[in-house]
Amino acid sequence: MDDLPAARDTNRGKECVARVAIVGAGPGEADLLTLRAAAWLGRADVVVHDRLVGPGVLAHARPGARLIDVGKSPGGRGHCQAAINALLVHHARAGRRVVRLKGGDPFIFGRGGEEIEALARDGIAVEVVPGITAALGCAAAAGIPLTRRGLSRAVTLLTGATAEGLADIDWAALAGLGQTLVVYMGVAAAGAIAGRLIEAGLDAATPAAVIENGTLPGQRIVTATVASLGETVEKHAIRAPALLVIGEVARRDADAAAWASFGHRETA
Repeated sequence: MDDLPAARDTNRGKECVARVAIVGAGPGEADLLTLRAAAWLGRADVVVHDRLVGPGVLAHARPGARLIDVGKSPGGRGHCQAAINALLVHHARAGRRVVRLKGGDPFIFGRGGEEIEALARDGIAVEVVPGITAALGCAAAAGIPLTRRGLSRAVTLLTGATAEGLADIDWAALAGLGQTLVVYMGVAAAGAIAGRLIEAGLDAATPAAVIENGTLPGQRIVTATVASLGETVEKHAIRAPALLVIGEVARRDADAAAWASFGHRETA
């Protein structure tokens, strides 16, 4: 077990051996995995992974490692968070090296904080391995700068929907000028989100982009305005995983040749 990294035990102020790593898998493409994430996968006994972690990333797991899919499709059945926490604790207590593998970054809409708390309650040391979150990775792959001088002075990441429906958000604050909005899990509610933003004062002509399967070979980039966002998602049959990017930075007038390396692009 000497190859396991040291983690700080915050309760005792000393170094201890991490049995669990909560690892960000990045936005999709396997070669965007960090070196540290790949190293943990290469020595794990058990990999507990989400639905959106692709086979290219899982191929980095140690031969013979047990792969456990705890993913949940939108609106579908899946493991509840309490069951996932119990699974991590069970395997760590059994002396196994465990990787909890999440798409993007584990601390951006990934419930990584909840899992750390559950493991800490059982005295299990944890290392967190950050990943490229989807907002950054997919926007970059789409050629969309989330901040740009004169156009966007801030970026807000938000979730579009919860189990109870549209997220309870201060829409008026989001409709303020000079920022970019990136919406996770917002495809199904795209029209409702656009409507709330317009009601809150956002110009209906504000540019928007939808990035489907960002960074992957099947990436699609569809552009629209906020007013046409819901209709555009339906027209192009956009499916998760996809991100909504709203703001002036989503306005792209570049020659089609400039987009050749970023994937298939469609304009509403």
